[in-house]
Amino acid sequence: MASGKPASGEDSLIARYFRPLATDPGALGLDDDAAALKPDGADIVVTTDAIVEGVHFLSDDPPDTIARKALRVNLSDLAAKGAIPAGFVLTLALRSAEEAWLKPFAAALGEDAAQFACPLLGGDTVSTPGPLMVSVTAFGRVPPGKMVHRSGAKAGERVMVTGTIGDAALGLAVLKGGKVHAAATDKAAREALVGRYRVPQPRVALAGIVRDHASAAMDVSDGLAGDLTKLCGASGVSAVIELEQVPLSAATWDLVSRGVVGRETLIVGGDDYEILCTMAEDRVGPFTQAAWVAGVAVSSIGTVVAGSAGPRFIDSQGIEIALERLSYSHF
Repeated sequence: MASGKPASGEDSLIARYFRPLATDPGALGLDDDAAALKPDGADIVVTTDAIVEGVHFLSDDPPDTIARKALRVNLSDLAAKGAIPAGFVLTLALRSAEEAWLKPFAAALGEDAAQFACPLLGGDTVSTPGPLMVSVTAFGRVPPGKMVHRSGAKAGERVMVTGTIGDAALGLAVLKGGKVHAAATDKAAREALVGRYRVPQPRVALAGIVRDHASAAMDVSDGLAGDLTKLCGASGVSAVIELEQVPLSAATWDLVSRGVVGRETLIVGGDDYEILCTMAEDRVGPFTQAAWVAGVAVSSIGTVVAGSAGPRFIDSQGIEIALERLSYSHF
């Protein structure tokens, strides 16, 4: 804010809740119209994602989980590109500026910014009569020319995925009620699934490891099946995926084993925010070991094959599973 001028409501809001998060010198204390981000000899990777009330989070979701999700979905993109977080800008569209909502939102955002070494650099706050919206643009650094693209997959490579698939989709189903909510009777399992939906776990620790070993990579945000289709399309290849090799958490496996949901449902649900990548066979062992040391489980789920057709998903008998849809779609 310029000296001698009365503070606007927006200025006061920024000063109170968000200036403490602007710890990078390039943020200029949020007193300017822009920030300065030093490349430090690296390429700058830029990604942006918005999360919208009623689409990416529910209206009664706690504000701290909304803040964490807004930043973490972008950190997930950076990790899949092999980029180390450098900072982010925030656009926040609010119906009202209520301390009861803003205080925990800003506190959680600050905690994640510190945890992932990704400070706030600037942004904008606006009023809206519509749904609440949080948009983050995140910046990361990679060594020159080393960003991992979607387009590098080659026939014969293995398809790898981090973590587990399907938890977030089931967490949303738990929150919405219905058969999944009724079937998920174990409190700890139910909370684990909801937690995966509300607060993604970006694989930031794997950024350098993905960069060292993967030929192609992207994060799984709209569903494993659809995102793999995008990766294969960009690379000009296809893939064969063994459904039973797709990793499941204990809570999700319980619902699958009881016939509540099928595996095909899990690979088209969104919000996993795991890393999907391909690599040569001789890279799988070193990649798996390095990921284990970093505290992240990885799984080999299939093979890249030549061709332009979409990926095939097969069961334990080698029979192809027909999918009604590939992924979540906004339109």
